[in-house]
Amino acid sequence: MTTAVLWFRRDLRLSDNPALVEAVRDAEEVIGLFCLDPALLGPAGGPRRAFLFRCLRALDESMGGTLVVREGDPAQVVPELAIEVDAASVHHAEDFGPYGRRRDEAVAERLVEAGVEVVRTGSPYAVPPGSVRNKAGDRYRVFTPFSRAWRDHGWPDPVRTPSRIPWTTPPSDPIPADPDVGDVVLPDAGESAARRRLDAFLRSDAAAYADQRDVPGADATSRLSPHLRWGTIHPRQVLYRLGRTTGEQVFATELCWREFYADVLFHEPTSARESMDDRVGGMPWDRGADADELFEAWSQGRTGYPIVDAGMRQLLAEGWVHNRVRMIVASFLVKDLHLDWQRGARWFMQHLVDGDLASNQHGWQWTAGTGTDPSPFFRIFNPTTQGERFDPDGTYVRRYVPELAGVPAAHVHRPHEAPGGAPAGYPEPAVDHLDERAESLRRYEATR
Repeated sequence: MTTAVLWFRRDLRLSDNPALVEAVRDAEEVIGLFCLDPALLGPAGGPRRAFLFRCLRALDESMGGTLVVREGDPAQVVPELAIEVDAASVHHAEDFGPYGRRRDEAVAERLVEAGVEVVRTGSPYAVPPGSVRNKAGDRYRVFTPFSRAWRDHGWPDPVRTPSRIPWTTPPSDPIPADPDVGDVVLPDAGESAARRRLDAFLRSDAAAYADQRDVPGADATSRLSPHLRWGTIHPRQVLYRLGRTTGEQVFATELCWREFYADVLFHEPTSARESMDDRVGGMPWDRGADADELFEAWSQGRTGYPIVDAGMRQLLAEGWVHNRVRMIVASFLVKDLHLDWQRGARWFMQHLVDGDLASNQHGWQWTAGTGTDPSPFFRIFNPTTQGERFDPDGTYVRRYVPELAGVPAAHVHRPHEAPGGAPAGYPEPAVDHLDERAESLRRYEATR
């Protein structure tokens, strides 16, 4: 009996899984493995770990209870299992992140030494990073031309799930119990939940996505990002089902942003930790006790700017933030509080269920003016007018900032200007936006 190991990573599903198809084609027995890697679990906050463990339980159930879970360094765990079961091959999707590429090379080296074939099939992306090039063969550095080339490149249709999967299972560690996440409300986990979420989006929100995606109170986004993060659904499966309405095509462009940032990180792995624009990244950022106090106010949603506070409280309550609001709160941290974008990015990665290194770090760099945005640092969001524009009736703010529940729409984004002032318990503005905007521009001009 020939045996293959299928190493699950960011593809926690059985449908449209090319590595699974190849493993079944290659062997008479297949062992499905997930390695609990301390290097990845350590930086992840409770919500993301809890969601992962729930996805693993759902995957194990879909496999008839045969998923093998082992904890430790993959460079030791994967070869040891392959030798233990006398596997002829180890199959997995390709990883394009800085750590994933190093890890996979270390695993492959030990497997080859043991005489085990390594087969890499598929990736977490519709178009693998590094595939989209301009006519000169160079990478794209700006999103819009990348997105056009990405669409022209195209992607294959989803692959069929094998009709029979010959799972077998050696001894396994238990899937860990969920960490305590307090009152955080997590999305349903697993492949079936991802399909239901996509069905609901296509049925109710997709056609109007172009008009509603920037309205946080409408809750009209797909909410698929945690599932894309762990691969309980593949972007190819989503794109395959999108129609030609304006809303659905705008949503396809949003999926492209995820692939663009993965491509940027692939070509510039240091951008996960360092500013791409050294000049802006080297600006003087505030530090010390006063800066720490402002960061605490921001992180807990106590800045006195309602849309910022609502976003940061949504992060703590759900492990997720509406994308428009992510940009607003990021701009506020960097350009109103003068704190380094990396500090905010770490906080997001600690709390987000959908925390994805490429999307998170480069979303922050875009807003901070240190990344791929061709209109860099001088774009500064006014948190008050952003709230009035995208949450005009205050639905979103009232949902997450109960102190403002009774404030009428005319003042919900300017509660301190309401007759009688802001409700008791709601803080005064931590800073004056117009003053801090001028200070940010002054610091930016000094770098030129």
